[in-house]
Amino acid sequence: MTQLSSAPGIELRAPVGERHAQVLAPEALAFVAELQRRFGPARERLLARRAERQEAFDAGRLPDFLPETRSVREAEWRVAPVPADLQNRRVEITGPVERKMMINALNSGAPGYMVDFEDSLAPTWENLIEGQINLTDAIERTISFDQGDGRVYRLNEQVATMLVRPRGWHLHEKHLLVDGRPVSASLFDFGLYFCRNARRLLDRGSGPYFYLPKLESHLEARLWNEVFVFAQERVGLPQGSIKATVLVETLPAAFEMEEILYELRDHSAGLNAGRWDYIFSAIKKLRNRPDKVLPDRGQVSMTVPFMRAYSELLVKTCHRRGAFAMGGMAAFIPSRRDPQVNELALARVREDKERESRDGFDGTWVAHPDLVPVALEVFDQALGDRPNQLGKQRPEVSVTAADLLDFAVPGGAVSEAGVRTNISVGVQYIESWLRGVGAAAINNLMEDAATAEISRAQVWQWVRHGVRLEEGPAVTRDLVRRLQEDEVQKLRGAWGAALVAKSRLDEAARVFEQVAMAEDFPEFLTLPAYEALP
Repeated sequence: MTQLSSAPGIELRAPVGERHAQVLAPEALAFVAELQRRFGPARERLLARRAERQEAFDAGRLPDFLPETRSVREAEWRVAPVPADLQNRRVEITGPVERKMMINALNSGAPGYMVDFEDSLAPTWENLIEGQINLTDAIERTISFDQGDGRVYRLNEQVATMLVRPRGWHLHEKHLLVDGRPVSASLFDFGLYFCRNARRLLDRGSGPYFYLPKLESHLEARLWNEVFVFAQERVGLPQGSIKATVLVETLPAAFEMEEILYELRDHSAGLNAGRWDYIFSAIKKLRNRPDKVLPDRGQVSMTVPFMRAYSELLVKTCHRRGAFAMGGMAAFIPSRRDPQVNELALARVREDKERESRDGFDGTWVAHPDLVPVALEVFDQALGDRPNQLGKQRPEVSVTAADLLDFAVPGGAVSEAGVRTNISVGVQYIESWLRGVGAAAINNLMEDAATAEISRAQVWQWVRHGVRLEEGPAVTRDLVRRLQEDEVQKLRGAWGAALVAKSRLDEAARVFEQVAMAEDFPEFLTLPAYEALP
């Protein structure tokens, strides 16, 4: 292993392999450090503002549209046009920056590919740096993967356009310190990728395209825009070369969609309905209100009132401003052994994508290559020869703050099975994450940090309010501990002694209990879990 020398104020606390040195070159680290010094203080102020807003929600104030930005919502403006390779986004596949998965996703037939450093990647040092290497190799079209059994994976002639998702503003990167403090994970992921690849992408007729996660306000979008302006100036690229799609996956952001687009208008590629994190955020932000308790996760579909209002408002907002509206994730993983499971699940995927296409979404997300043909067929039928549905303006849609906060789920209930499912999924996902695998196949679904967050947040909310199960008993810490012990024992039996011995199951159970049953709600499960990663 090689240890890189660092410039003054830059401390790298990680081993650097021979290939890693190309990612962690002095100029790249200096660029990340410059981003941190310029924008780190503003990031910290915005995170403090998040905490202040949460205190207001806890005190009984509900989210609302901002009176101080009314002029932005009422004015006439549009986002800048996007390049040719972002005009057709009818299906985007998503997945972590893992080498084999990247090749399969790029070859999947989807027009776009959201390459992920965030919810589907466990941010071990090895995963992060190998991910940066994989991105450059994909751009250079040299990426390959040898399975070791005679199968070698390489890129097809036609591949998807890549959009990279860095980690959110709330996360830090503990392996790189600038002036004695860990850098922002967002600036680390963005800075390394941009510094190494922005010019390379433009030379190949594409560009540095991004997805921005977990934003809670237009001020956080403004900070990203300032980062983009500086980064383009710093490396000599034309302003507007960067294009970014914002995931509307927090409850406060749903009230600031227009403002978020406005702040990023020269760099905007649209908004995405990040449905799973949005449900998590709805629980988290209004966690202390007994009238906002949600039922079992499986009953919170896109057709319940608050989710329907959110998705329709997103389409109307985007198309009014000339921006793309991207639909939510289909997380089903087809079974190789059970055709009946596939038939039922694919019918639900098709129904979901047909609803999105009717609503006017310009494209949608899938988690598995086998879902690409299903989603493509639906959007091909809806769009025909058009690359998008920007002309579908949805003037009939009128969404109020009350609509976005209507958490009623007709016929909804909390069941023991729902509690058990949340515990089992949460523990299994955390165990996978602690082993460095952030995209985990559980019960024929691709689970990531967002769905694990829903699982533990619901348990916390149900305990907090003493919700009664449809079977009768109240949800208490003692009940949850008993059910968790039972579910962990089931996993031990299903996995077998050899697999359990190599797992981090006991540690995962402790983390789940920590984030699901703490007195005060932990903001993100990945914050305490991150300290256990190498």
